[in-house]
Amino acid sequence: MEYRTIQGVDKPVSRLLFGTASPAFTPGRPQSELLDAAFAAGINAFDTARVYGLAEKSLGLWLQERGNREQVVILTKCAHPDGSRKRVTEKDIREDFAVSSSLLGTDYVDIYVLHRDDPDQPAGLIVEILNAMHAEGKIGAFGGSNWTHERIQEANEYAYRKGLIPFTVSSPHYSLARQQEDPWGGGCVSLTGDESKAARDWYQTNQMPVIAYSSLGRGLLTGKVRSTDMPRITELLDVFAVRGYGSEDNFRRLARCEELAAQKHCGIAQLAMAWIYRQPLNTFAIATMSSPKRIQENVDALSLELTDAECRYLNLEDS
Repeated sequence: MEYRTIQGVDKPVSRLLFGTASPAFTPGRPQSELLDAAFAAGINAFDTARVYGLAEKSLGLWLQERGNREQVVILTKCAHPDGSRKRVTEKDIREDFAVSSSLLGTDYVDIYVLHRDDPDQPAGLIVEILNAMHAEGKIGAFGGSNWTHERIQEANEYAYRKGLIPFTVSSPHYSLARQQEDPWGGGCVSLTGDESKAARDWYQTNQMPVIAYSSLGRGLLTGKVRSTDMPRITELLDVFAVRGYGSEDNFRRLARCEELAAQKHCGIAQLAMAWIYRQPLNTFAIATMSSPKRIQENVDALSLELTDAECRYLNLEDS
């Protein structure tokens, strides 16, 4: 396992985060065997959110059973929209934290992330709220998921002017699979595609940690779908994956993954994960994993060698 530091977190953070946005976790049932396997493989960072059903409860049951809270990095997300109402307010942020901390069985969260942005809210006000929660010992690092780099820059410029703690982490979509359309609506932000080059340049320059969600294109690049399966995509992937990642270009990327994986004797998912880690951004990746075998494969992706030419080839930049 490879670890990096994130400002505001007092432990090293594994570059692979175990994701709990899956049917195994959302009912809130114990999943100790799977979480034990992840922890034994060196994964110490776990991603969850207030809107992932009762996934926080599943994670909390394991933490209490194992007594390993101080060894674990918890990332949870708050302030997700509720129907037509945006919820990036102090009341919603604090209410979400109260529920999350109760389900997780902890009085603090290592990384607290706003699940969406509300551009109508002053960035400085949000910085003030999160700084207050940090001062109260409730949260360590904080940042935004699906925040544009411009809004993060605005928030951080305010923090610097006021002598406050800035956003030190961001969780956008980032993957070899280009996001062709917002899968869920409500302002999903991706770093893929030509239109996101300015954002990637900003992240490369600033080296802010990028904790990539849908790192395998919501199942497209896991190996369960083949490049010849495009006519059957609606049978194999859910509506969000089809909407976000079911493009002809992404199936071309999948075909190239199949080709290169055969040459390297590795899995398609390993190759797609390795692509993320080989980018010049300060990348971490979230992945949902259903078995110890899949966990180990994703861990092994960290040591899989890819050349710059191979990365360009996979991303359709070279023929």
